Amino acid sequence: MSTPQGMLEGQSITRPPYFNGQHYGWWKNRMENYIQAEDYELWMLIKNGPLIPKMTKEDGTIIIKKPEEFNSEDYMMMEKNAKAKKLLYFSLGPKDLESEECQSP
Repeated sequence: MSTPQGMLEGQSITRPPYFNGQHYGWWKNRMENYIQAEDYELWMLIKNGPLIPKMTKEDGTIIIKKPEEFNSEDYMMMEKNAKAKKLLYFSLGPKDLESEECQSP
């Protein structure tokens, strides 16, 4: 794949590819590869949604845990969620983050 005009070749491998509002397909492929290489579990979180700490009540119903009920495994899940979000936020500019497509429900 050739580099789109106006884009630098050999960009940083320690920072996610930055989306400048142009060449979305090119950026998307680079971003997907970058995240998978960083941590494949992060890629799955982005594709499938965040991990949510849950617990099963005595009657068998599953409920979302309150933060004060978290254990070390729950905190690790929340840290994974934060890392996935960080990779996405660091790759987008303010205009892209403020767009309706980036707003969570």
